[in-house]
Amino acid sequence: QVQLVESGGGLVQPGGSLRLSCAASGFTFSSYAMSWSRQAPGRERELVATIDTLGGITHYADSVKGRFTISRDNAKNTVYLQMNSLKLEDTAVYFCNARRLRDAYWGQGTQVTVSS
Repeated sequence: QVQLVESGGGLVQPGGSLRLSCAASGFTFSSYAMSWSRQAPGRERELVATIDTLGGITHYADSVKGRFTISRDNAKNTVYLQMNSLKLEDTAVYFCNARRLRDAYWGQGTQVTVSS
């Protein structure tokens, strides 16, 4: 069955870094655009970054541009989110998402907490 499993979340101090991973299985990963979204308590889910099937085209929310980098390894069926210069407001549950035409899959999320 389709699975998206996020990992790499945790507690980090402001200014620190984390690298999230999302391992995919059960579908043709290389045919799907991938994205990372996040949701903080009491707030709507926010799209953070997207990457096309080949990894050549990326887009970022203004709030993370210049600090976060999305990448993918189609040989490993994995998408990554490198997060640098983390801020308190980056605290949220981070979800990966796979999209292709009408198909969309979501992972269960990984908690990122930025706190001093």
